[in-house]
Amino acid sequence: MTGNSSSSNETRDTILDGSITLIQPKHGYRFSIEAILLARFARANARDRVLELGAGCGVVSIMMATLYRPREVVAIEIQPALAAMISRSAAMNQLNSVSAINADLRQKKIPGVDPASFDLVVANPPYRATSSGRENPDHNRRVARGEGETVLLDFVAASRLYARTGGRVAFIFTARRSAELISAMRSKDLEPKRIRFVHPLIAMPASVMLVETRVGGGIEVAIEPPLILYDRPGIYTSEARALLSSS
Repeated sequence: MTGNSSSSNETRDTILDGSITLIQPKHGYRFSIEAILLARFARANARDRVLELGAGCGVVSIMMATLYRPREVVAIEIQPALAAMISRSAAMNQLNSVSAINADLRQKKIPGVDPASFDLVVANPPYRATSSGRENPDHNRRVARGEGETVLLDFVAASRLYARTGGRVAFIFTARRSAELISAMRSKDLEPKRIRFVHPLIAMPASVMLVETRVGGGIEVAIEPPLILYDRPGIYTSEARALLSSS
């Protein structure tokens, strides 16, 4: 990932070997590798309508539109400045299929977003439980990473609301709260179908998990091989390098 300044308070950064350019804040919330891993894991089909919840600067939406060319991608983001960046990034990458909506995912009705109308819903929810740990001093980062009122169950409930019957919901989340995530999803009739754990190094515990569920699916689940990010500190594995490249 590379970047350069485009104004006093934002940067333009490239990912996937420069094939995608993204606008994001210079300070505060900036996307991390987890967003790229989610976009690679949650593969969309050409006929799919895709919804991203809590989209931040839109890296997942922009990546999925670029990689899979689904018929539509809608990104919901609560912060107006970030929602505007998503729209500008979509235009910059000539992605007419991507639209950004400035809204709170907890709203009962969001104009332009109908319940049970999406084939795939994706989210990178806040990892911290409410009121746990030290509060982030940056307001925008605190909102984006959910260290306030929006909690995991809000993301799960919203994903269930907007996914159609038989549709898929994919999350990336901290491995430490994996049991909580699965329990929350199953309580909303989202049955896990694929699970993959991500480890920083082969000898280290998993740091995050990727899970894809299906609305009203059966009980069988595929546990995929673990993804190891680094051969040694600072050196990506061949699989991680491939996920970060344009191929």
